[in-house]
Amino acid sequence: MRIVHAASEMFPYIKTGGLADAVAALAGALADKGHEVAIFIPGYRSVLEGHLGPGAKPSHKLKIEMGDSFLAGDVFTLNPRPGVTLHLIAREEFFDRKLPYWTGERDYDDNDARFIFFQKAVVELLRLTDFKADIVHCHDWQTGMLPVFLREAERRYDVTLALKTVFTIHNIAYQGVFPRKSFALTNLPEELMTIDGLEYYDQMCMLKAGILYADRVTTVSPQYAKEIQTPEFGNGMDGVIRTRLEDLHGLLNGIDTAVWSPSTDPSLPARYSAEDLAGKAVCRTKLLKEVGLDAKFKGPVFGMVCRFTPAKGLDLVLGAKEFFADENCRLIVLGAGEKKYEASLREFAATMPGKIAVCVRQDEALSHLVEAGSDFFLMPSLFEPCGLNQMYSQAYGTVPLASNVGGLVDTVTDLDAHPEAGTGIVFAPKQDDFTGGLRRALVLYADQEKYAGAQRRAMQRDFSWTKAVAAYEQLYSAAL
Repeated sequence: MRIVHAASEMFPYIKTGGLADAVAALAGALADKGHEVAIFIPGYRSVLEGHLGPGAKPSHKLKIEMGDSFLAGDVFTLNPRPGVTLHLIAREEFFDRKLPYWTGERDYDDNDARFIFFQKAVVELLRLTDFKADIVHCHDWQTGMLPVFLREAERRYDVTLALKTVFTIHNIAYQGVFPRKSFALTNLPEELMTIDGLEYYDQMCMLKAGILYADRVTTVSPQYAKEIQTPEFGNGMDGVIRTRLEDLHGLLNGIDTAVWSPSTDPSLPARYSAEDLAGKAVCRTKLLKEVGLDAKFKGPVFGMVCRFTPAKGLDLVLGAKEFFADENCRLIVLGAGEKKYEASLREFAATMPGKIAVCVRQDEALSHLVEAGSDFFLMPSLFEPCGLNQMYSQAYGTVPLASNVGGLVDTVTDLDAHPEAGTGIVFAPKQDDFTGGLRRALVLYADQEKYAGAQRRAMQRDFSWTKAVAAYEQLYSAAL
């Protein structure tokens, strides 16, 4: 098949969360299976500076209709691996910025224009290159209108650009809602801006467009597909989701084992496997030293890597201050995001010097070391569409503590409920339940034989994209 992926980020070019990892790994897995894959992402400043040589020339020049104007854009094309072509959609006005979506304080005011331009540019390049896609796979709200733009271009130019479209909801909380006046930038027929179309409480919603107009809609885990049909997890979109139940599929993401494997990971000071865990102790020592904690500490180390947002359960971590103060353990938190959490976590660490380390930054190499060097990995998420870190943790022999939501339900087996098959500790995302999970972890760590059994079972699970990609191939084939 000839498959297009359009997304706002992709590892290793630009990454703010799991979306980047998922897009890169799925595209690579599809190429490994013999499919021809083209990927489109915005040409952000850091991407162009980091991955284009000096004097790089655009492969295409675009002129994109935006309301009453036509805006120019450049396309830079890379071939990162056999079977994969990567197109970077560049326009300085929109993408020459330090961060992809926001200033660090609030969303960019022109995100509507930025991503309308990007999506139209994808369609125009498909037309110019005559790729003739079997599938155009769109990811999250930043590409939600692409199915509409695609079909409108086919009608306008009397061509076929793609046989079927797929829209994946990586996180339904992010919806791309903009003022009604933004619709003028789309140049779409006015009849689409109704309650049965793009209109959402007298505004325009890009996520809603993807849900309504793609041929198939997917989420990144089976449990999340069920959850978003409810008011509790649907973020106001549950009614829209229920109109597409026949075409809704929950497909579990995988992990890229070429990047995330303790037996080959170049970020680690020592490699290890389920058969020989000796290297994990080396990683633990290195991690403690790296973050300024006592490298000779013998008790359990809890690690956490996440974006600093309420959804990640950071309030539960901050609410467990008494536990971390009283118990002989260490906590390491890596990430960045909302300023209030950055400040609160720094303050939290300052109250317990020598026990808690907070690293406020995005650091890919350190995130690997946290996964490898921790004894337990914290994921007390309030909701979690799929989650990748709980899979990374298990692959690295680090026992996850995970909420009973979304993809965490599909990937972590609770040790108390299933003693012979358990790989982690599962709890409800509430303060008492989370603190109870922490206490269960102390008990488990004290029983090293039981702890080692959980480690081995976790490392033997297959979360690879080799397995996960088969479900996407089946979905594409069924759609076609």
